[in-house]
Amino acid sequence: MAAMTPAADILAEPLCPLPEIAVPDMDAAVEAARAAVGLPVGSRIVAAMSGGVDSTVVAALLHRAGYDVVGVTLQLYDHGAALKKKGACCAGQDIHDARLAAETLGIPHYVLDYESRFRDAVIDQFADAYLAGRTPVPCIRCNQTVKFRDLLDVARDLGAAAMATGHYVGRAVTADGGVQMRKAIDPSRDQSYFLFATARDQLDYLRFPLAGLEKPAVRGVAAALGLRIAAKPDSQDICFVPNGDYRTLIDRLRPQGREAGEIVHMDGRVLGSHAGITDYTIGQRRGLNVAVGEPLFVTRLDPEHRRVVVGPREALLTAALTLDETNWLGDEASIEAAAAVGAPVLARVRSTRPPSPARLTLTDGVVGVAFDTGEEGVAPGQACALYDPADPHRLLGGGFIATTTSVA
Repeated sequence: MAAMTPAADILAEPLCPLPEIAVPDMDAAVEAARAAVGLPVGSRIVAAMSGGVDSTVVAALLHRAGYDVVGVTLQLYDHGAALKKKGACCAGQDIHDARLAAETLGIPHYVLDYESRFRDAVIDQFADAYLAGRTPVPCIRCNQTVKFRDLLDVARDLGAAAMATGHYVGRAVTADGGVQMRKAIDPSRDQSYFLFATARDQLDYLRFPLAGLEKPAVRGVAAALGLRIAAKPDSQDICFVPNGDYRTLIDRLRPQGREAGEIVHMDGRVLGSHAGITDYTIGQRRGLNVAVGEPLFVTRLDPEHRRVVVGPREALLTAALTLDETNWLGDEASIEAAAAVGAPVLARVRSTRPPSPARLTLTDGVVGVAFDTGEEGVAPGQACALYDPADPHRLLGGGFIATTTSVA
């Protein structure tokens, strides 16, 4: 292993205002990483290294645990504009940080140019979704396609027995040899919502060594190992929108979204006009520039007629929704089989909202979710992750929200 920079030097010149860093139990962290992998020491593991503290610590722990670690970093877009943008993953600085960390650890490291794949599978889909009046979740698309499909193929080509990532999510092997995806121990960091689309065969191959650690302990591991990213900021923005202005990106990629239209009350009244439907999302209140004496929210987008439909807050309550592009990790043979018997679930419609009691439905072959009580914050294009009411830490799968049915 290459010489390490003393932890005191790492923390003396932080990359940002010093975050909370806990003194780690290194032996316990290494043993937990070994348990998360569940493969003989010496096995080859590909570590997906984004250049952030989480994925770097994964590579470091597995290397210290005795595995043959190979680091792989993806260049996903033209990083020129994001080169000096802190908090955006996959940018030029992050590739540099991943390379430096691999050199410090003494492990081989490869950078793969996936720009065209990422543009087709994530960026174009992101822009098309807004044009269609939907609210996309690009991180899920990235995990679903580029990272957990294409990168897994690379890991297998490199002869790896598994691929490890820095996601905060758990993976458990059952008594009969099956695998489950579970929430991470730290609820504020849990990323199971963003990984609902992980297929069974992918979950068989993936490993998540950070499931049992809280973020301050992860930073503590990085500091203890002398890794300069110990105090690096967490990713905040959509990685391919380094300045946070996603509407400018959409206007450039899909200028037809910048067509004026009407702002219409759900009772039929025309209240005003807008400069482009891509400026609006379901549930939005600010920026409507209409006044009728009551708070109004975007309740529906009608891209065909370029209309933004608004109404009172109670109109946002959703009784049910339908799903497309579903994935199932439950005990039943398929999500359709579970829906046919009205299986109870806990449905999570946004990463920032807790799951709500619901049941699965099946109508004319279409899987849906019916909530026990009205649910807010439901928008087509978003994900609906499903959890087990009898074991709320277990992810059952989910799908993308296709349509919604209002309570009113």
